[in-house]
Amino acid sequence: MELQRSEDQGLPERKGQKRKLEEEIQEDREISLPTGAARRALLAEVTAQVTVLESAFTWRESDRSAAKRATHVLAELAKNEEVVNVIVEGGAVPALVKHLQAPPCEDRDRSPKPFEHEVEKGSAFALGLLAVKPEHQQLIVDSGALSHLVNLLRRYKDSSISRAVISVIRRAADALTNLAHENSSIKTRVRMEGGIPPLVELLEFTDTKVQRAAAGALRTLAFKNDENKNQIVECNALPTLILMLRSEDAAIHYEAVGVIGNLVHSSPNIKREVLAAGALQPVIGLLNSCCSESQREAALLLGQFAATDSDCKVHIVQRGAVRPLIEMLHSPDVQLKEMSTFALGRLAQDTHNQAGIAHSGGLVPLLKLLDSKNGSLQHNAAFALYGLADNEDNVSDFIRVGGVQRLQDGEFIVQATKDCVAKTLKRLEEKIHGRVLNHLLYLMRIAEKPVQRRVALALAYLCSPDDQRTIFIDNNGLELLLGLLGSTSTKQQLDGAVALYKLSNKAMTLSPMDAAPPSPTPQVYLGEQYVNNATLSDVTFLVEGRRFYAHRICLLASSDAFRAMFDGGYREKDARDIEIPNIKWEVFELMMRFIYTGSVDVTLDIAQDLLRAADQYLLEGLKRLCEYTIAQALASNPANSSRDSQLLC
Repeated sequence: MELQRSEDQGLPERKGQKRKLEEEIQEDREISLPTGAARRALLAEVTAQVTVLESAFTWRESDRSAAKRATHVLAELAKNEEVVNVIVEGGAVPALVKHLQAPPCEDRDRSPKPFEHEVEKGSAFALGLLAVKPEHQQLIVDSGALSHLVNLLRRYKDSSISRAVISVIRRAADALTNLAHENSSIKTRVRMEGGIPPLVELLEFTDTKVQRAAAGALRTLAFKNDENKNQIVECNALPTLILMLRSEDAAIHYEAVGVIGNLVHSSPNIKREVLAAGALQPVIGLLNSCCSESQREAALLLGQFAATDSDCKVHIVQRGAVRPLIEMLHSPDVQLKEMSTFALGRLAQDTHNQAGIAHSGGLVPLLKLLDSKNGSLQHNAAFALYGLADNEDNVSDFIRVGGVQRLQDGEFIVQATKDCVAKTLKRLEEKIHGRVLNHLLYLMRIAEKPVQRRVALALAYLCSPDDQRTIFIDNNGLELLLGLLGSTSTKQQLDGAVALYKLSNKAMTLSPMDAAPPSPTPQVYLGEQYVNNATLSDVTFLVEGRRFYAHRICLLASSDAFRAMFDGGYREKDARDIEIPNIKWEVFELMMRFIYTGSVDVTLDIAQDLLRAADQYLLEGLKRLCEYTIAQALASNPANSSRDSQLLC
């Protein structure tokens, strides 16, 4: 039995991230949302800076200085997202886009230029901040920013590598990241403008901040865009990205593993290329990184590697991934735990890995995560446990540590998790025989008392009826369950009572056909065709104002209650119409159908009322049918036993 699961089910999304672009600005003014006069003053300030930019597009030193100062002021204002709309309203976007390119000059003019690259850097920085708000992304692109930003990426080719060149390239890459963030059409436009090749080339740039910025942009461009993914791979980005995975700079390997993750997401062909290029071992190495973000990305990527390729699952385990993944299960970082359970869940679907994960200590922390209030984390843990339960070598450990009780008692958030847990319990049940059962019986004899009790409790639910005598009589399992009833713990008392009830219900192995005992008096079954049939009817019951036609001979043979009614000194003896005041029509009709045919289908929604009626008219066979129905419901949902147990008294 295989749990159906699509490749991307439960897969956390790895999106490109907006760049935080404030690192190099020294002043950090706090600006609250402007209203009234403050808003008008802010708009006037923006308008003044826009005017400067529009009039200062020359190489004159005074104009370049003014333009640099204006881009700096606008960038400072844009650091507060609350005032970004005012900046855009003031017309800053076209003016900033204009200054992404250098002013025109004579072709022969090779003289040093004042503030070369500085104004373009400031414009790219400010536009990147404005692009943090999605509603402004398209306006910036429509103003022509993309081609200019792509040209800025290429400046290292025709300039000496100075600090200014490095800064302008980095700000251009960051601006592209924010413009393309969660915007599919802009991602495509960046590719069409030729932005991917220079970004791939910049992965090998000497400055690590540029490498990081280029990787961040590629990460965003690759997310859910197959054409972009293919071009990144075609530009030979993989070898450099894999080298970056081994970087000692956490910021570098974090961005690199993010790019690779987005490349392989839902792309089996690229996944194969990434593995063939040697990514597996450095990704496993990142599980031990001091950077929790890189650990998360690496665990997620390993889960993607393991999604469909059985050989890859085995290789991941052989190369040392299991222990660090299990260590992540103990982290206070919920996302880190979610990614590691995702990876372990994929790895646990291979028979060669299941025993290894449990043996390495994965079972107990995965069971504890069933208590998580995070639905995705809980489901990933349940899916991993479903895989581990498929291996006979894990079943005894599952039961020894109380796994069955945790699966039964858990409060699961989504239906998919409930279904997964039910199938896990079924898997365990199917394996309680042969050497597994012998090991459990051994534990019941020699283990500590808490373990013995856990085994007995689990076997009360999971064992075959054929093995009950061996387990509970020959090996004292019944004594262990009865011992729980004397515990000082209310929980243990309830567990023991419910297990005993489950066990007794199994032992009875009643079916609806044999639930009724033989009647002490011979039965006369007139048959289905005479139920509420006026033909030869000699008595009529009035139920909820409606007539029900019956036959005394059939009723006399059915129970002592009807015999007393018609043969004794009751007023109903000679009455033609007998009123039934306290039974619903559908209940009375079912009761009479049982009297006429000897059998009836009893559903849970009517079983309680029908049981009362059967008790009133001393119909023992019908009572047993009703009790059987209620008992089956209690067995499948023991939590209701305290509420409904009085019905069986």
